[in-house]
Amino acid sequence: QADGYSVAKPRLLSTQCGEPSYTLHTRNTLHTQHTAMSQRQVLQVFEQYQKARTQFVQTVAELATRPQNIETLQNAGVMSLLRPLLLDVVPTIQQTAALALGRLANYNDDLAEAVVKGDILPQLVYSLAEQNRFYKKAAAFVLRAVAKHSPELAMAVVDCGALDALVISLEEFDPGVKEAAAWALGYIARHNTELAQAVVDAGAVPLLVLCVQEPEVALKRIAASALSDISKHSPELAQTVVDAGAIAHLAQMILNPDAKLKRQVFSALSQISKHSVDLAEMVVEAEIFPAVLTCLKDPDEYVKKNVATLMREISKHTPELSQLIVNAGGVAAAIDYIGDCRGNVRLPGIMMLGYVAAHSESLAMAVIVSKGVSQLAICLSEEPEDHIKAATAWALGQIGRHTPEHARAVAVANVLPKLLSLYMETETSEDLQVKAKKALKNILQKCTYLPALEPLLHDAPSNILKHVVGQFSKVLPHDSKARRLFVTSGGLKKIQEIKAEPGSALKEFINSINNCYPEEIVRYYSPGYSDTLLDRVEQYQPII
Repeated sequence: QADGYSVAKPRLLSTQCGEPSYTLHTRNTLHTQHTAMSQRQVLQVFEQYQKARTQFVQTVAELATRPQNIETLQNAGVMSLLRPLLLDVVPTIQQTAALALGRLANYNDDLAEAVVKGDILPQLVYSLAEQNRFYKKAAAFVLRAVAKHSPELAMAVVDCGALDALVISLEEFDPGVKEAAAWALGYIARHNTELAQAVVDAGAVPLLVLCVQEPEVALKRIAASALSDISKHSPELAQTVVDAGAIAHLAQMILNPDAKLKRQVFSALSQISKHSVDLAEMVVEAEIFPAVLTCLKDPDEYVKKNVATLMREISKHTPELSQLIVNAGGVAAAIDYIGDCRGNVRLPGIMMLGYVAAHSESLAMAVIVSKGVSQLAICLSEEPEDHIKAATAWALGQIGRHTPEHARAVAVANVLPKLLSLYMETETSEDLQVKAKKALKNILQKCTYLPALEPLLHDAPSNILKHVVGQFSKVLPHDSKARRLFVTSGGLKKIQEIKAEPGSALKEFINSINNCYPEEIVRYYSPGYSDTLLDRVEQYQPII
């Protein structure tokens, strides 16, 4: 160089191909970093997509819990968007999609119909056999939600092969899966005999009886409910449940502290008992009386109502079964029960008293002695619902129809005028009018207690009046005190005012009553007699 200094050049290490080694190293590093970055970017897309799917199904499942959102979700096409997510690679997305579908289908039959038309059911049935326990619960929930709405939708669930998959699920180790399967089977069976028979034919009953014996209370409840839903349709289906040993296991749970379980137990026993004498006797032989009577005082209204229903279903069959309930203290307990509750909860207790009383004079007297008539009279006056009044009128008719003594016990409770007004009121239901009229006739045809009959002379229409006057015509010829009282109370005067067709039964009864009195007395009380007397006064010529 001009200035005498030379610049030393760096010595490069050569590689085989002649390229500097530090350049290659840098490039390799950059390439690795670039590859890792692009992998991250690619995976990030998938992660975002997974997050979006997860968020979507979770949000839809949450929105589907509120009724006000359902229509908007439906209009937005939520069903078609959820369907592919049932096959998602991520299990939690599958489960949440199924849960969301179940909540939507549960809401109304249109959405349940959409599940059927969307070909979703076969996928759910397949999943019941293949997937994990969480998905199985969700899939069974969807099947239940679809089946609950109508027999047609329940049949669609059966047609896609769900029963076998649900029955297999009853043998799962996980109690939650068993519960979900039992619930779905119960909802299918509850609609009609054909569907219940399909559930039985799939082999569900013995497994449901095993579920009743499991320690989990929730599973016991649902299994008992499913057995009840199967039993209710026919004696044959109830017999299938009995043959599987259900009664003994149900009877062991009647004093279980869990109210919801007791509801289902008493419901199942009622549904078995109602069909025949033999089935009712088998329930009674499980020695449920008198233990069940304590449950008539249970704080849970449904428990009380279901116990009363069980007693009604047993007592209706024979005098012997009714007598067994009477001997256990069942009538007195039922009367207390009617006094303690109001509305529809009263109804099975009222009907049970009617069934017991209908069987025989002695059983009707047991109801009377336990103060049943006065309690029924209270129900008749204070219940606003026509169907409850109708049942009460029917029960009073069954008590009073046996003998004059029975009829008097009903009459002194002052129910006859009330029955008459219910019959004559135009606003009351036809069923109530028919039942009130029938009860009135039943009691009147036996009643010889005249003070209770007399008010009816003034108010009753001719078809009821005939029975009232008929009773007076039977009693008055043999009772002088009653004849005198009949005159002083205005009864004889009222009789003369009745316009009866010549030759009719009513006219015959009036003639029989008039024959009990001197002619001048009858004439004195006949309409227009005072005018006749005044005419005679005017025409009378005094002797001066």
